[in-house]
Amino acid sequence: MNSIRIIKLSESQEWSNIITNSVNYDFYHTLDYNVLETEGEPVLLVQSLEDAYIALPIIIRDIPESDFKDCTSVYGYAGPISNIAFDQVSKALLDLFHNNVLSFFKDSKIVSCFSRLHPVFENHKMLDGFGKTISLNKTIAIDLNLPIDLQRQKYRKSNKYEINKLKKNNFSVIEATTNEEIDQFIEIYNDTMKRVNASDNYFFTKDYFYSFLKNDSFDAKLLLAKKDDIITAGAIFTVTNKVMQYHLAGTKAEFSRDTPMKLILDEARLLGNTLDLDYLHLGGGVGGSDEDSLYKFKSGFSDLNFNYKVWQFISDQEVYDNLVQLKNKDTNSGFFPLYRA
Repeated sequence: MNSIRIIKLSESQEWSNIITNSVNYDFYHTLDYNVLETEGEPVLLVQSLEDAYIALPIIIRDIPESDFKDCTSVYGYAGPISNIAFDQVSKALLDLFHNNVLSFFKDSKIVSCFSRLHPVFENHKMLDGFGKTISLNKTIAIDLNLPIDLQRQKYRKSNKYEINKLKKNNFSVIEATTNEEIDQFIEIYNDTMKRVNASDNYFFTKDYFYSFLKNDSFDAKLLLAKKDDIITAGAIFTVTNKVMQYHLAGTKAEFSRDTPMKLILDEARLLGNTLDLDYLHLGGGVGGSDEDSLYKFKSGFSDLNFNYKVWQFISDQEVYDNLVQLKNKDTNSGFFPLYRA
C-alpha cells in the first residue's frame, strides 16, 4: 500500500513512533510541540516504501473568505524527516512522496504550502525539485565536538571579558525548578518582547510555557541568570537528538546593559558538553537578517554557520493566482503565500 498516511493529533502514539524512529528529528517535529499550535490543524504526512518512510509535519489552515486551504509549519525548524539517512533515501521513495503529497494537497483543496526547514539536518535535500527551496540566511551554532577550551576561544573577545565580569559581579546561572521561577521568566519574556516591539507571533500564553516546559516528548530546560537573589534574565533550551536549541529568551530592562544572557549561553554550552551533545544551535537574526543586532549578538559566540532554507510549494497555480488577484496583493512582494501578505 503506497498511499500517503495522514496522522492526526488524536493518533499520539503513532505520531510519536514515526518521529522517534527517524534518524534526524528535533522537538519541532514532536506531537507535544505541534499540539501547541492554535491557528490550524497539525497533521503528519507519512509516505512509506518497503521499510523506509518520509514524514512531513504541517499545519493546515483555512484561507479566509474562500473555500480553499493552505499549510505551513510550526514556529521553528521543521521540514521532512526519515528513518534512513537523507542521502540514502531512494529516488523511488522521493518520487512517491512528491507525487502523493501533491495528490493529497489537490484532494484537500490545499493551494500552497510553506515550511521552514532544519539548517543543521539539511532536510531540504528531500524537497529539491519539488516546489522551491530558498536560502534565507545563516544561523549560528557552537560546535560542541570541539575541545571545550577551543569552543570558548571562538567567542568574541568582548564576550569573554563580559562573562568574566558578570561572574565577578555575583551573577550566576541556575536551572528553574519551581513554578514561581517559571512565572517570573514569563513576565520577563513578555516585557522583553514588548520592549523590542516584537510581532504578535512572539507572544505566548502562560499555558504554552507550562505545556512546553513540562512535556513528555522532549527535554526542555529553563536557565535563569541571577544577581544575588534577583532573576535578571532567562532562556528556554531544548535537548533533542544531540542538538540543543536556544528557543525563547528575555532580560529584565534594568539589567539589559549587564547582558546576563551571555552568561546563560556560556552555561548552556557547558551543559551541552556534559550531555555529550553535538551542537548548541543559537539560530539567526530576526526575519531572516544576517545584519541585525540579534544575529551579531549570536555570532559573538561562534564562527560556525548553517544555511537556513524554507520550502515554498504551489499545488494549484490558477487558484493561487486568483486569490492573489482577489485580495489585490502586490505581485512584487517576496512574501509567501502572496495572498496572505
